[in-house]
Amino acid sequence: MFANKKLLKNKDLNAASKLQIYKSIIRPIVTYGCETWAMTVTEQNHVLVFERRVLRKIYGPTQDNDGAWRMKTNEELEKLIRKKKYRKIYKITKITLGSTCNQNG
Repeated sequence: MFANKKLLKNKDLNAASKLQIYKSIIRPIVTYGCETWAMTVTEQNHVLVFERRVLRKIYGPTQDNDGAWRMKTNEELEKLIRKKKYRKIYKITKITLGSTCNQNG
């Protein structure tokens, strides 16, 4: 992710383009060889935290009614994921990380 950090923060790219970069470049690298991982629950949580971190970079902060900026909560990210076509890929990642890799650990 860190090599693509500038891309994810770039104001010229919209969220859909950034999401496509994540789906086509970053996520495959992170999940490469998942079937062979001996993944514990803790490691699975680390991967999911990483994914939420990337999604926060893509969608950016939220401005409250009082004008203060804050990070999106996990619930807000879930709503965005459900709203977008990304939901299907997110489910596949959860199934891959949650069931296939968890069987090995």
